[in-house]
Amino acid sequence: MNRYRVKPGEHIKLKEWDAGQAHGCDGGKAEGRQRLADLGTELAHLQELLYAEHKHKVLIVLQAMDTGGKDGTIRDVFHGVNPQGVKVASFKGPTPFELDRDYLWRVHLKVPAKGEMTIFNRSHYEDVLIARVHKLVPKEVWSRRFEHINAFEQMLADEGTVIRKFYLHIDLEEQKARIQSRLDDSKKHWKFNAADLEERKLWSDYMKAYEDVLEKTSTEWAPWYIVPANRKWYRNLVVAEVLVKTLKNLDMAFPKPAFDPSTYRVD
Repeated sequence: MNRYRVKPGEHIKLKEWDAGQAHGCDGGKAEGRQRLADLGTELAHLQELLYAEHKHKVLIVLQAMDTGGKDGTIRDVFHGVNPQGVKVASFKGPTPFELDRDYLWRVHLKVPAKGEMTIFNRSHYEDVLIARVHKLVPKEVWSRRFEHINAFEQMLADEGTVIRKFYLHIDLEEQKARIQSRLDDSKKHWKFNAADLEERKLWSDYMKAYEDVLEKTSTEWAPWYIVPANRKWYRNLVVAEVLVKTLKNLDMAFPKPAFDPSTYRVD
């Protein structure tokens, strides 16, 4: 999956990234789903190790355009993990209380502790995406935030947090189909938000903003992956494979007991 990892300083043009590809899955959806099931079993075991060892911290950042599949990724990739050791944090518009503090303050409160895996459903990157596109702050403010974010993530990494960031990449036509399906299917009406249609008009502005994010904040300690997400099953597979490989590389082990189990007997 290294083909989807953004190298530090790499120049990114998202229109050149095929959102519909499924590299390495000649067997199509059936093969992909079977591989995902196998990876899900591995992920559940590795997450148990992470929790038991109580040494590492894992932060997963999910960003996408509307209908890009953040919720679906969380549901499908992490369905087998123990919720005791996995948390999901969502970042909506900041409250007045949060606005009185620096923009990373509320984010720092949600980062994982030792033994935890935390998933950011949207993240601190909203402060260089929506804040930029909607001109909530001037350019001189949001442009310096790239350096802040890199320093913040390096501090987390230096303190033992493993960071993996995923941009779930869909194209404009796929977004159109997904929004339309929410209008056509009565069971999906609850998902429809008229504001998504207004955001859709700003697609090119968001693509430029995402390109800057990917170019300027993919680092050795906190890499971005551009995940082809038109095919939901392949999106899930890419995220799962990256995470399983990442967790395996931590070389975790269950902690040794501080007692001799052979000296105890349950009557």
